[in-house]
Amino acid sequence: MTEPLSKDTKKEIMKDIILKLHQGLSVDEAKERFEREIGEISSIEIAELEQSLIVEGLSTDEIKQFCNVHALLFQSALEKASCEETSPSHPVYLFRLENTEIQKLIDSIKDTISRRGHDDLGPWQDELRGQLLQLRGIEIHYSRKEQVLFPYLEKSGLMGPSKVMWGKDNDVRDMMKTALAGLEELAGQEQADTYVATTLLPLLEEVAGMIFKEENILFPTSLEKLDPADWVNILRESDEIGYVFIQKPEETTSLIRHLQSALREEAVFQDGGLSFPSGVVRVNELMHLFNALPLDLTFVDSEDTVRYFTEGRDRLFPRPRSVVGRKVQNCHPPQSVDVVEEILASFKDGSKDSYEFWINHKGRLVHIRYLAVRGSGREYLGTLEVTQDISEFKKLEGEKRLIG
Repeated sequence: MTEPLSKDTKKEIMKDIILKLHQGLSVDEAKERFEREIGEISSIEIAELEQSLIVEGLSTDEIKQFCNVHALLFQSALEKASCEETSPSHPVYLFRLENTEIQKLIDSIKDTISRRGHDDLGPWQDELRGQLLQLRGIEIHYSRKEQVLFPYLEKSGLMGPSKVMWGKDNDVRDMMKTALAGLEELAGQEQADTYVATTLLPLLEEVAGMIFKEENILFPTSLEKLDPADWVNILRESDEIGYVFIQKPEETTSLIRHLQSALREEAVFQDGGLSFPSGVVRVNELMHLFNALPLDLTFVDSEDTVRYFTEGRDRLFPRPRSVVGRKVQNCHPPQSVDVVEEILASFKDGSKDSYEFWINHKGRLVHIRYLAVRGSGREYLGTLEVTQDISEFKKLEGEKRLIG
């Protein structure tokens, strides 16, 4: 009887096959070797393979370029593997529900493509436009995966999905923009045929390919890597981004509400830093972090006493350190004290949470906000003054994006 391959041996063979693919080995030859030498593979082994390739120096762009080939290579093995069943409130269950609806949209668009007429393209374009705009909702699905699921996989030590799959998501986003723009430029049947073949069908193929990668690689790997506490946090944080194509189950809403009431959202001093629910900042970083902000902050406590202000490089108004410990009313001229008292009173009784003003100061447009600072029980903790020079904002036009 042949001994089963060890995990390391299987991984080395897989790596060699994929590297040979990158060097020109045909997909058919790669699949034949895979079936002969390995036979079966788990989703987590594929994820770990991609990670090891990244660690060994293969660029994420190269891995992304061959991502679809990798999935095709492992398809037969993956489809034999069973995935863990999840409850209707589990984040993976909700991702899968969305994928079912995405696949329905893909099928619907393909049906519309097959029914295009040979005379008036107008009604066909209108129907297709509506379907593509609906399909663009996958942005929410992708964002929830990228912004909520990927960080927990990274914390578990698995970096591959966020480096490779995120790149594929961005490819879909770009293709979606191209498809919507190209649809508006069609003039005649020949252009429509070219558009379908070169723009629309490749987009649908990429979207369907991402469904396969999520269902057969990402989700099973995530279920194996993450523990119940991770999934609880993912469920809570998913609400920030939302869901698409599905109704969030009622039990999910009640579970989140229960978790929010049970969890303390307070900062604690721990290991030389302040530990917040959203992360940790070391004490020696905190002052410089605040002073790096492109605005001025002043905090007045619940007893109307000035407790803190930032000392950034370019303060808009001079503020000596002697102001700390003074009553805020004494820091304003007599004619404006009544307004200060009115603001503070409305914050304290809960009738208001903010005020904003803007003034011209030494040739600059300055925006001033007063914000009520409240605790987890909505109790009044003090007032934050935020002052910012917004002169340059008025000159902004169009877009300046981080990417493209």
